[in-house]
Amino acid sequence: MICLELFLTFLKIGAFTFGGGYAMIPLIRDEVLSHGWMTDERIMDLIAVSESTPGPIAINMATFIGSSQGGFAGAVCATLGVVLPSFVIILIITALVANLMKFAGVQAFLSGVRPVVVGLICATSVTMFLSVILSVSHFTDAISVDVRGVIILAALIAIHFIYKKIKGKRPSPILMILISAVMGIAAYSL
Repeated sequence: MICLELFLTFLKIGAFTFGGGYAMIPLIRDEVLSHGWMTDERIMDLIAVSESTPGPIAINMATFIGSSQGGFAGAVCATLGVVLPSFVIILIITALVANLMKFAGVQAFLSGVRPVVVGLICATSVTMFLSVILSVSHFTDAISVDVRGVIILAALIAIHFIYKKIKGKRPSPILMILISAVMGIAAYSL
């Protein structure tokens, strides 16, 4: 029963989210919280782990959530649910892409979806910032600044700009993740 619930929940997320994995995070968060599968804090940890592991973030999140709720079968069901809509849509678009893009309605649809995707990604960023740096999950929560988190964030921003100034290009996301992991271990294990 849990496998069917996981599959249908992630099928809905996969079918109604445009813009990729980061745009899915708010929907995944809402669905997981509404089902009571995880706490908000655990979801934030899951986002960090999903971002740090190879593969698309939404698929990683679906797999981890499915695994936590239904073991291996739950992981498979959640992953299939989140991937299936995109897979089917891409197959259809690939078959029709040459003819589809010439229609003004398709171009208008895509133009209308782009701002929503940007908004969803921004909302996810703000939500993560409020939760991780200010410890705010709900409007009624008191603000409690995580000084170590602020220091790590400031250091990463400084590293980014220094690296860009010296090398003339942005630092690798992998390098930034490794640096933040080392800084997190150092700051939070004291």
